[in-house]
Amino acid sequence: MKTALTTAPAPAGHQAPAAAPRERTSSRRPASRRAVLGLVVRYVLLAAVLVLTVGPFLWQLSTSLKGVGEQVFGYPPQLLPHHPTLSHYADAARTVPVFHYGLNSLLVSAGSAVTNCLFGSLAGYALSRMRFRGRGLAMGIFLATMIIPFESIMVSEFLMMRSLRLNNTLLGVMLPTAVTGLSVLLFRNAFRHLPREVEEAALLDGAGEWQRFAHIALPAVRGTIAVVAIFSFVFAWDDFLWPLIVLSDPAHYTLTVGIQYLSGTFTNDQRVVAAGTMMAVVPLLVLFFSLQRYFFRGVGEGAVKG
Repeated sequence: MKTALTTAPAPAGHQAPAAAPRERTSSRRPASRRAVLGLVVRYVLLAAVLVLTVGPFLWQLSTSLKGVGEQVFGYPPQLLPHHPTLSHYADAARTVPVFHYGLNSLLVSAGSAVTNCLFGSLAGYALSRMRFRGRGLAMGIFLATMIIPFESIMVSEFLMMRSLRLNNTLLGVMLPTAVTGLSVLLFRNAFRHLPREVEEAALLDGAGEWQRFAHIALPAVRGTIAVVAIFSFVFAWDDFLWPLIVLSDPAHYTLTVGIQYLSGTFTNDQRVVAAGTMMAVVPLLVLFFSLQRYFFRGVGEGAVKG
């Protein structure tokens, strides 16, 4: 005869040992595995982005330093040159007037940076701080200019430069990008994030609109000025199509247009072409690393916020 075994009830205040710690330990393991897997995926993606962005620059730099006997397109690819040399930079400078073209590019890029900071700040301050009829329409027009492709308006721009007798001049190269919708938008968003109490205090002290703009608003967005200056300088320096269209005298060529002669002269020597490319890229790197502190401060003060 079978008898049922019953468990005596536990006394009051006494709790049976639970398996919760074991369950928590087992639940932590999948979570830790997911965290490690996510970290690995993140690093793999960062490495891929690094290869795609920095890889071409390092390859061009390596090609420009390779000796005459070293292969450029050999397999397996050779990243580090065995016998580095700077002679290709001298060959590029002897073939085309690199420094003269670089001076032309510097004038155009510096002028574009100054005009974008000046006119962009004026327009951005008016759109963010002033109340006038048609302000929304003006903002919509500035935004529309950012999505219009240049190829659709380059013929009309060339005809306008020719009617103004500015074709084949550096001023004609700079004028279409003297102020852009992006510069206006960046300054507008930066001025919108400034506290109005400061300007109201200056208004009570009798400061006019120009005084509030020059002495209060503009010094407060110095980071945005650096952002706009870097963007404008880089865009003007890298521009190739518009200078190629508007310029016909080789004495007025910018560096991006003049450097193309290296491909025609040294068709079989990619080392000289790579050296000329590096000579065009180095000034941009120097500019960015010189102003990177102000650049990131401009991003933090609301320069790229909506």
